Amino acid sequence: MGLIFFLLFCNLFLSITKADAGDTLPGPPSDLTKLSLEELMEMRVETVYGASKYEQKLTEAPSSVSIVTSDEIKKYGYRSFAEVLRSIRGFQTTNDRNYSYLNVRGFGLPGDYNSRILLLIDGHRINDNIYNAAALGREFPLEIDLIDRIEVVRGPGSSLYGSNAFFAVINVITRRGRDLKGVEVSGEAGSFSSYKGRLSYGNTFDNGPEMLFSGSYYDSKGNRRLFYSEFDDPSTNNGIAEDLDYERYGNLFGEMTFQDFTLQGNYNYRKKGVPTASYETLFNNSRFFTVDEQFWADLKYAHTYPEHLNVLARVNYNYYKYYGDYPLEGDPAAGEPEVLINKDYTRGEWFDSELQFVKSFADRNKVILGAYLQYDPKQVQRNFYINSGRDGFRDKRNSHNWALYTQGEIEMAHNLVLNAGLRYDHYKTFGGTINPRAALIYSPFDMTAFKLVYGRAFRAPNVYELYYHDGSNTQKPGLDLEPEVINTYEAIYEQYLGENYRATVTGFFYRIDDLIALQTDSSDGLLVFRNVDEVEAKGMEFELGGEWKCGTEGRVSYTFQETENRQTGDVLPNSAKHLAKLNVVLPLIKDKLFLGLEEQYTSRRRNVSGDFTGGFFITNLTFFSRDLTEGLELSASVYNVFDKKYVDPASETHRQGNIEQDGATGRVKATYKF
Repeated sequence: MGLIFFLLFCNLFLSITKADAGDTLPGPPSDLTKLSLEELMEMRVETVYGASKYEQKLTEAPSSVSIVTSDEIKKYGYRSFAEVLRSIRGFQTTNDRNYSYLNVRGFGLPGDYNSRILLLIDGHRINDNIYNAAALGREFPLEIDLIDRIEVVRGPGSSLYGSNAFFAVINVITRRGRDLKGVEVSGEAGSFSSYKGRLSYGNTFDNGPEMLFSGSYYDSKGNRRLFYSEFDDPSTNNGIAEDLDYERYGNLFGEMTFQDFTLQGNYNYRKKGVPTASYETLFNNSRFFTVDEQFWADLKYAHTYPEHLNVLARVNYNYYKYYGDYPLEGDPAAGEPEVLINKDYTRGEWFDSELQFVKSFADRNKVILGAYLQYDPKQVQRNFYINSGRDGFRDKRNSHNWALYTQGEIEMAHNLVLNAGLRYDHYKTFGGTINPRAALIYSPFDMTAFKLVYGRAFRAPNVYELYYHDGSNTQKPGLDLEPEVINTYEAIYEQYLGENYRATVTGFFYRIDDLIALQTDSSDGLLVFRNVDEVEAKGMEFELGGEWKCGTEGRVSYTFQETENRQTGDVLPNSAKHLAKLNVVLPLIKDKLFLGLEEQYTSRRRNVSGDFTGGFFITNLTFFSRDLTEGLELSASVYNVFDKKYVDPASETHRQGNIEQDGATGRVKATYKF
């Protein structure tokens, strides 16, 4: 696989640097300063909204940003949101056969709840109010076919977004009714008896309203036989978990827009069987499953007033529920059944509201003023046993937090901009925190940007870390927790080479203080969350992307990163020092048939036991066609083409040190637009 990656990289590099490429491969100008103003203006630079809460060019954003479009999702055959994120520079995902987890710039502890990234859908905060988790795998609350584009904004974003905008802000922008203009039907089938169907309708009407409605359902048997050597004993089915990897979910989505108002609603249900016997559950027991439900309704008003004043106001209601059955060994001598079912349950409800003003002054000068309020009427956690006299646990809370923020974009010279912001957040639990961000952006040419960025961000302790304890008296609440804090320094160079290519080089350093971790209290032997760890990391990211008139497009990236626990000097678990990615789309029939090729390399990683996993290459292939017959899209994908055996580090809740991932799998998909 390393040879394939090297050859493809060389091919892409040589294609870019050829001087005699002809009309189908136009090369970049040798000297951008010799181009006319009109020629420079014709060069295409992508825009982003999530970096500053208003639309701006990527070269003007105070961050390093990646964009993934719906077209790329189709051509590379991505089946889940986690697969999309795994393709992005500096990002790495893991899966423990229950949930998917994200590692950003070397930080992503096994079993982490993704609470150190902020997930937005059309600017609406999605992280729940119990674990502050961002759901990324098939538990991602939106049907992936409804994504128009994804904005990945690296670095701390608390100066605009508050808690959880620690390592990155990910803003998912949904498709609109105008993108469908009628009915769209989609069906797919894949390995492990996996099937999915979707029906969507969208349109724009002459009198102004625009709407989109969609429903989808997915069902998979999962891997029918999984072997875990840690349970290789006749009493535990010789380490074989049978028919326990199943998964199913359903999604309903609706959006209506009229003039300046947009009403959006979404409901998602997902049930997952768990084959790994984590949390000391009985091995190969079919009663182990988890369920996640999420719903939101969001009303947004956005209007541009005279004198370049933009006003945005939104209010929304959010609901999240999780529950699971955990089969444990009972004590018949105490009157318990042989299999004791422990039930874990959480329910959260919250309201968000936000008011924001953006005022533009003379060309590139802008000022943002905003206010945010979140009220949590329900934050419920329960843990109890069926048919047992063991003690249970119930905790019911309500809370609130509010914030004020401002940001200014000031043109200090015709090619020098200062972007600086500040946000004050106040929480019922721990009080107030102030978090700034500042970026100095120098653009000697329209297609060149040098950025120096500093940012401070925080993550508020969630109610699970603050108040959870169990009936077995093994864990107690961490009532005195303070927020985690990160300080990040970045140097970013971005260069557009003609209208076809873009290069990015980024160097970063960050330090985390008061990291919240689960510890054993020596005074009583109970587990408790505490602010105990400090983490330090540094790294470099390189990316080169391009597209050609013939239809070929692609990108190649490499990330070097080093992270360590400052107390112990150890490399953090699940932190790969090297990540390399290659994505190429080749047109086989112009505008009709494409081959999407993806190659990913991950170097070795340490697990929680201190052992290292091996590095690995993964190759994915997708054939995608559109309009061979009008309105019809077809795709066929093979993932992990060479059936590479690889593992992801497991968390402390598993007996296994590593969780083996799937070998070669496939999928076929058809979408028809009426």
